[in-house]
Amino acid sequence: MIISVKTIPNSKRIEVKKLGENAYSVRLDKPAVDGKANSRLIEVLSDYFNVSKSSVNIVKGFRSREKIVDIIQEHSSPR
Repeated sequence: MIISVKTIPNSKRIEVKKLGENAYSVRLDKPAVDGKANSRLIEVLSDYFNVSKSSVNIVKGFRSREKIVDIIQEHSSPR
């Protein structure tokens, strides 16, 4: 499943908000420095979609707040 993600790094809380069918906004508690926010995004999305971290891949937007993420479903559904 390919989704569009708008990240908000260095937030006080972690939050995943569904904006549309394949669009999400994700607040992260890590800064956008040295890939910390990207690593945290993978952890948060793997927990949200109940898949392993290796099933979450950032396809586009490594250095942007707007990202395209591929999530390989493992016979489960999002919360």
